[in-house]
Amino acid sequence: MRRTRIAGAVLLAGTVTGLAAGPAQAQEYRYWSFWDGKGSSWAYATEGPASQRPADGAVEGFRFTVGADSAGAGKPRPAADFDAICRDTPAKDGRKRIGIVLDFGTAADAPAGERPPAARSECAQVPEDASAGEALAAVARPLRYDANALLCAIAGYPKAGCAEAVNGSKDGTKGRAKGSASSAAPSAGAAQDRADGGGGSGDGGPSAGLLGGAAAVVALGAAAVWQARRRRG
Repeated sequence: MRRTRIAGAVLLAGTVTGLAAGPAQAQEYRYWSFWDGKGSSWAYATEGPASQRPADGAVEGFRFTVGADSAGAGKPRPAADFDAICRDTPAKDGRKRIGIVLDFGTAADAPAGERPPAARSECAQVPEDASAGEALAAVARPLRYDANALLCAIAGYPKAGCAEAVNGSKDGTKGRAKGSASSAAPSAGAAQDRADGGGGSGDGGPSAGLLGGAAAVVALGAAAVWQARRRRG
């Protein structure tokens, strides 16, 4: 009888843990994601454009997208082809050339009432120590930032909003903005820092469901041990 009750408590603990720690749908954001050109393809940038200082011949991409992390973010659709982007810009001493690809995203990802411009590529010729953000500013003004220095708009798009939380599915058929995402990173990569939080609690820690499940295991396990000792006594 004692073993049956202990087994039942452990089974219940496992059931509660499975329910509490089940995968939650990650919050999606509408934001400018930042990408590094790798040959003819793209890789999600590991730092923001304000701190990244690409070498001459690099290609940096910016894509307006809706996603919760790097896996869900849309990549720039034009190719990361430096030779094609900068073929009409001759090299200069003391300057470097950076290919900038701007993909304004799809109509489904656009804020309500706005239409994304066509994608385009520009060749930024900037000082040798310039950041990717400075290269972007050289070819894609006006840029718009929020009070936290988060890059909200490139070439004036979108007209309003900044890294907004999006309700519903990625196709944009459900609710729209639900507030503003914040980040300390002063760049377009700041929004991706926020999005990369994944399925955690908003502050980057473990989810409440996971902690709740762990607490249930401890509580029910302790109860089973207490009952067993009581019967032995």
